[in-house]
Amino acid sequence: MRLSRYFLPVLKETPAEAQIVSHRLMLRAGMIKQASAGIYSWLPLGYRVLRRIEQIVHEEQQRAGHIPMLMPTLQSADLWRESGRYDAYGPEMLRFRDRQDREMLYGPTNEELITDIVRANVSSYRDLPLTLYHVQWKFRDEMRPRFGVMRGREFLMKDGYNFDLTKDDALHAYNRHLVTYLRTYERMGLQAIPMRADSGPIGGDDTHEFLVLAETGESEVFYDSAVTDIRLGDRDIDYDDVDQCRGVLEEFTSLYARTDETHDEGEFAAIPEDRRRSARGIEVGQIFYFGTKYSEPLGATVQGPDGKQAPLHMGSHGIGVSRLVGAIIEASHDDRGIVWPEGVTPFHAGIVNLRQGDPSTDSACDGIYRQLEASGLTALYDDREERAGAKFATMDLIGLPWRITVGPRGLASGQVELASRRTGESENMSPESAILRLKEIYAGV
Repeated sequence: MRLSRYFLPVLKETPAEAQIVSHRLMLRAGMIKQASAGIYSWLPLGYRVLRRIEQIVHEEQQRAGHIPMLMPTLQSADLWRESGRYDAYGPEMLRFRDRQDREMLYGPTNEELITDIVRANVSSYRDLPLTLYHVQWKFRDEMRPRFGVMRGREFLMKDGYNFDLTKDDALHAYNRHLVTYLRTYERMGLQAIPMRADSGPIGGDDTHEFLVLAETGESEVFYDSAVTDIRLGDRDIDYDDVDQCRGVLEEFTSLYARTDETHDEGEFAAIPEDRRRSARGIEVGQIFYFGTKYSEPLGATVQGPDGKQAPLHMGSHGIGVSRLVGAIIEASHDDRGIVWPEGVTPFHAGIVNLRQGDPSTDSACDGIYRQLEASGLTALYDDREERAGAKFATMDLIGLPWRITVGPRGLASGQVELASRRTGESENMSPESAILRLKEIYAGV
């Protein structure tokens, strides 16, 4: 994409309403624009990051055998009355009547709707296990929406639902989801720590939240510092292997890590003093096992191997896709702007032309741009008639991980500059070598 033809409304000044880093930088980098309180338009740059995060979520869910679908944003109140949650959910739920005077709601979550789908179509244990998921916009009418996409009213979420015959089967689905989430976050350049949490209005006995440590986090968290040394990495996980998935869960949850709702001072005091930590955390996902909480009132049963009807054991598993954009920025920025991890960057590299209009420089930039695209890498080419300082400032603000700078002086010796946004280190090399280096970097992402 040539910047002269792109829509990137960057701001020089920070809007007064932005209180935290991610909100400030998303507005300044032209990623979002507020439509009303807690509701945002996703502008082209922000939309690219959002879709990249969604793509990673899809890839990891399907790697584990989970099946994508799509449910509507609007739901009937009747289903929620069947489950008993319609009156209990609270004022965060947006309720209204359509022109036929039917009571409707804008879905904050989808346990009832997915259970209705499964009860109508799954009747035998032979159809199990089953995990369905979708990525869909949700709405919760927050009393005080703030912090940009971190606590908005409308947000994009992946929510998945497992259906199993027994509690043991459902707990394997729970463990499997924990593994998929760990891999998902690591691919995005994040360390998200699973912490024992409160189930809230979803309900259930077993639940973990995934939290990214950040000063602007809305939750107070307490943990053993040793938990931050664990990584899933490139392990080969067999998602059908019950023991392997359970082993990963035990490895990542055996050390103390809890949110303030479930914090236990006695257990925390048993940790060696030099490893006790308290901090703030941003929730980016949560997994639940809630058994038959929804299947029993909604009549979702299957015939078991003994010929008897049995209620399905269920769980739900959510990732805040749009919230992750803000969380990544909170975890990865500096005083010049965003620093995107390679896994989620909107463009793989930026190209800066230091002398726009110079035939040799223009030709070299065009050649690099075409070769990157031919290699499957996307580039944002700053071909504007702007000062070099302004071009560098824009690239730093929007945070592309790598920048290729092309100028007459370097070209005279057949070289361009390849610079890392994260480290600030740069190296002069031939255009072909710079392209090869980027191909190598992104081959492992």
